[in-house]
Amino acid sequence: MNYIKEQKEFFKGIGKILYEGTESDNPFAFRWYNPDYIIQGKSMAEHFKFACAYWHSFNANGSDPFGGSTHTFSWDQKSDVIERAKDKMDAAFEFMSKLQIPYYCFHDVDLVDYTDNVVDNEKRLQVITSYAQEKQKETGIKLLWGTANLFSHKRYMNGAATNPDFHVLAHGAAQVKSALDATITLNGQNYVFWGGREGYTSLLNTNMKREQEHLAKFLHLSKDYARKNGFTGTFFIEPKPCEPTKHQYDYDAATVIGFLRQYGLADDFKLNLEVNHATLAGHTFQHELQVAADAGLLGSIDANRGDEQNGWDTDQFPYNINELTESMLIILEAGGLQGGGVNFDAKIRRNSTDTEDLFFAHIGGMDLFARALITADKILGESSYLQFRRERYQSFDTGKGAEFEKGNLFLEDLYHFAAKNGEPEVRSGKQEFLENLINRYI
Repeated sequence: MNYIKEQKEFFKGIGKILYEGTESDNPFAFRWYNPDYIIQGKSMAEHFKFACAYWHSFNANGSDPFGGSTHTFSWDQKSDVIERAKDKMDAAFEFMSKLQIPYYCFHDVDLVDYTDNVVDNEKRLQVITSYAQEKQKETGIKLLWGTANLFSHKRYMNGAATNPDFHVLAHGAAQVKSALDATITLNGQNYVFWGGREGYTSLLNTNMKREQEHLAKFLHLSKDYARKNGFTGTFFIEPKPCEPTKHQYDYDAATVIGFLRQYGLADDFKLNLEVNHATLAGHTFQHELQVAADAGLLGSIDANRGDEQNGWDTDQFPYNINELTESMLIILEAGGLQGGGVNFDAKIRRNSTDTEDLFFAHIGGMDLFARALITADKILGESSYLQFRRERYQSFDTGKGAEFEKGNLFLEDLYHFAAKNGEPEVRSGKQEFLENLINRYI
């Protein structure tokens, strides 16, 4: 990855972030993340495909529902919309180059401010897309995925693909078309749909069946357009149960998988799972990963965390090594992510107002994932973790248990087996032993 120093440097005094090992006390260095370190035949860089979220890192200004902006950044000063967008892109690629982040992700409106005119918006996006092509060529940084923001504008207050007004749905389709065009032009590897408003706030005014059918048709049309225009990547659906709507149709991994199968989309779509969204759905992130992996649809992840004391999507940077180690166990056993990577869908806090804070946040997140990967690999390769789980289900490996799995028994056969063999032996699940095992390797 090449670092191109701009005429105007946005992150002055900060050089390229390098791996220095666990003995280093340099806050501008990796202690665990070594992009070239090989685990299970792949480098760390290949395992993770780390990506920077354009919206949180370069658009977020620290504002929240109770107060305005606290972040003032030098790339957000010019009055001309295109020049301001180019400054922001210069800052983004400088940041990613210095941090050795090989990918980025965007919503269309992250790259350049939109108006209410479809044609003008398309022209603006085309201009900044051409500029992004130049930056990618200079640095070697790639686009992990693009998407369209179909939730912020007031026209989408009742959804986009699920809006009761066809006119609004058409506006959403126009945005998706332009965002797909940009993604294809930039050789984006994937494309994401997140339905922030695709749901309802009240069933009293909602035809749920019709709305979900419209959503499926919208996704089919988008997929067909992209394929027709040369897109060979994977489409992702990102589950979230609520916020901003009361109920979203992409509630959790299991719901999305059922939706994809019901409407014939599972061959082209996989899941992009976010940690904090799992929390809001009442699940652990590990649960969502396992559901997607078992279905063969584990595509990509958005890395962040929520606050245990808050009931909303706080999008904080990862911090919990136990949670991530258990997550990496699932990802490694599944053979890795299918097409996607690890996108830091996280933002620095409202009172983290220095540009260096953006570096500290990403360095910490990348190091945490690296440490979790190393730990999970050792657990799988050195401990009794896999053996214990195999032995727990060994009654299904031979005899009547094996016949049951093959579908060779009737209900009456199970009755006769139970009657003949009496009460089953009580067997411990050894949860505490396994939790101790995880901690021992951490």
